[in-house]
Amino acid sequence: MNSKKIGKGKPLLMIHGLGGSVHSFDTILEDLSKYREVILVDLPGFGETPPLEKKATIGSLADAVADFLKTENLVGIDAVGTSMGARLVLELARRGGILGAVISLDPGGFWEGWEKHVFYSSIKTSIGLIRFLHPEIPKIIKSDIGRRLLLFQFSSQPKKLPPEVAIQELNDYVNSQSFDELLYTLVYGEKQKGLPENSLKKPLVIGWGKQDKVCFTRQANRALSAFPDATLHWFDNCGHFPHWDKPKETIELILKYTGGEEQFTNIQD
Repeated sequence: MNSKKIGKGKPLLMIHGLGGSVHSFDTILEDLSKYREVILVDLPGFGETPPLEKKATIGSLADAVADFLKTENLVGIDAVGTSMGARLVLELARRGGILGAVISLDPGGFWEGWEKHVFYSSIKTSIGLIRFLHPEIPKIIKSDIGRRLLLFQFSSQPKKLPPEVAIQELNDYVNSQSFDELLYTLVYGEKQKGLPENSLKKPLVIGWGKQDKVCFTRQANRALSAFPDATLHWFDNCGHFPHWDKPKETIELILKYTGGEEQFTNIQD
């Protein structure tokens, strides 16, 4: 599994969402790496990691990440995941003995009824549009209207997102080998399981953007019901990716629950 390390200190694993890569956290990587050795991975079928030989599901991805952590002697590492990666760190936390503290940012997997079909059809339509426009994406992203068009599902403040970050993420979506297969299995495959109360020994935080258009806010309470030991953190004026819309608050949240308060209070704007 392709990985990237940056910074010094207590190791911290970062797991991207559907279609993402090691670049997905670029908006917070520089500041976060001042306090942690940040380890980013390309999940199988994304970035520079080849697809799994077996079917891509949350379960098979969790197996792959667990194997990677064992090989790298990183079992027990604190972890942050976003979107699909947020669901993945919840699954690893559920299995026990693999991760330390966990920050799960707007996890998928808590859809019910019509929400599944809306999620699947909207993401499928979005990726189709992005693939169609791919050659023109750098030009489109440079305009405010173009950025709103392509990023409205993921960000409540697309104008503030650096163009190079948006271009990298959208290019990763187009180049992902496992995007389509995983999109389907995420929605219509295995249902995300939870844990009974008083099962977790390490902190678990579920963060949610109040303007999330991908995973609706009502799903946050379902996630909390599945993981009753978790702390729920709401991001105001924030879409599906808190590390895009609220980078400083995201870093503060990560450091608060994975390290000392002195590091939390020393983050600057």
